[in-house]
Amino acid sequence: MPCVSLGEPVERGDVLADGPSTDLGELALGQNMRVAFMPWNGYNFEDSILVSERVVQEDRFTTIHIQELACVSRDTKLGPEEITADIPNVGEAALSKLDESGIVYIGAEVTGGDILVGKVTPKGETQLTPEEKLLRAIFGEKASDVKDSSLRVPNGVSGTIIDVQVFTRDGVEKDKRALEIEEMQLKQAKKDLSEELQILEAGLFSRIYAVLVSGGVEAEKLDKLPRDRWLELGLTDEEKQNQLEQLAEQYDELKHEFEKKLEAKRRKITQGDDLAPGVLKIVKVYLAV
Repeated sequence: MPCVSLGEPVERGDVLADGPSTDLGELALGQNMRVAFMPWNGYNFEDSILVSERVVQEDRFTTIHIQELACVSRDTKLGPEEITADIPNVGEAALSKLDESGIVYIGAEVTGGDILVGKVTPKGETQLTPEEKLLRAIFGEKASDVKDSSLRVPNGVSGTIIDVQVFTRDGVEKDKRALEIEEMQLKQAKKDLSEELQILEAGLFSRIYAVLVSGGVEAEKLDKLPRDRWLELGLTDEEKQNQLEQLAEQYDELKHEFEKKLEAKRRKITQGDDLAPGVLKIVKVYLAV
């Protein structure tokens, strides 16, 4: 929130705006509470501290710890590990919180032992159990070719998934979840740059407005005319016309710089990640506990 108003003089060191955790430039964390302290008959015995029930109901003092859990897919001697929702000998109930790519949904509530990222690892041929022989005979499944190495919630931990990040090695095909995250990041980057462009445009067009009005253009006419057409107007005053042309060049440079930044962001987001040798993909899950 801004701490100053338009036209107010400021000096070096003055606070211009407050953030989510500051008030007039000072750190403002926690809650301001009124607490009742009740001793028994004035003696220091079985004392009580009373707070409002609403404080408990609204979780005013509940803290959140964010835990990062990572699942790494590597290229092994027996073949590449695969992040997937197709995990052998795992029921549908255990996979209900995973998407098609085998990665947990954002917002899912998980407890100890729940699968966060489904992963299978190749293993050598071993003696088949009767169940595996039956599966292979009926469905042709290669139940003995891979083992379950999924990322699970540690025992005794529970919470809510607040974010997921997928890092894919350059040259490896991205899964559906990685493409969705990529698209979301592109939209956010475009939104941020567009807001920055709007702020810069507002300042530039205010200068263009002042030049046009001082050059003889009526303010009412400008107010009815779209801003993009202001630069099409011509002024009889040569000096004012030169200023207008310079501002038009600055406007073109501003739009060109916007496209340049957007393309750089797009390239950075869409290109593959530089991962360690042998690592194909890393999925990081952020759990609020």
